[in-house]
Amino acid sequence: MPILMVKVSAPRSAELSGSISAILLELTSRILHKKPEVTSIAIDYIDPRDWIVAGRSLAEQGKSSIYFDVKITDETNTKAEKAQYIREAFSAFAQLLGNLHEESYIYVEDVRASAYGYGGLTQEYRYQHPAA
Repeated sequence: MPILMVKVSAPRSAELSGSISAILLELTSRILHKKPEVTSIAIDYIDPRDWIVAGRSLAEQGKSSIYFDVKITDETNTKAEKAQYIREAFSAFAQLLGNLHEESYIYVEDVRASAYGYGGLTQEYRYQHPAA
């Protein structure tokens, strides 16, 4: 039941939102083994003139960038899975956006099961009560 909060340096478009969500849904289910039916993705678009890296806007640099974090329940993925996820996500965004700045960040956030949930139930409760 991950939630992904995405920031991308590009003009908003339905096509790009569709591509971003398809990429992230595929990677999150294939590599992190998360169920697509309970995965949420929120996308914010930031004008490249307003995204500054090393004191210069991405527009000045002719680069694109992304930042996203994915919240997952702690202890449900290995270090190797998280490293693969970050590597493949960076590569996919480089192909999608082109000229991706190296200073693009991906954060896999391990969240305590007792402090994270959806539908009014924590992940810890769901673990303790599998029928929920």
